[in-house]
Amino acid sequence: MPKLPGVNHLRAVNALQKAGFRIDRQSKHIFMSNGQLKVVIPRNNPVDPYTMAAIVRDAGLTIEQFKELL
Repeated sequence: MPKLPGVNHLRAVNALQKAGFRIDRQSKHIFMSNGQLKVVIPRNNPVDPYTMAAIVRDAGLTIEQFKELL
């Protein structure tokens, strides 16, 4: 089990914006990028812990760094 609980998708978007990501487009998923890396966040509440851990990894962050941004 990841060390990250399920997170509301809006909290995840806000945390990633603090890390320098911006929203590119939105539909059933939220597409974000920071110019080099891209992540896709599903609009689920909460986002599954395994999915959230994969998003954090794709964003180039550690779980601890992401928790501080929440």
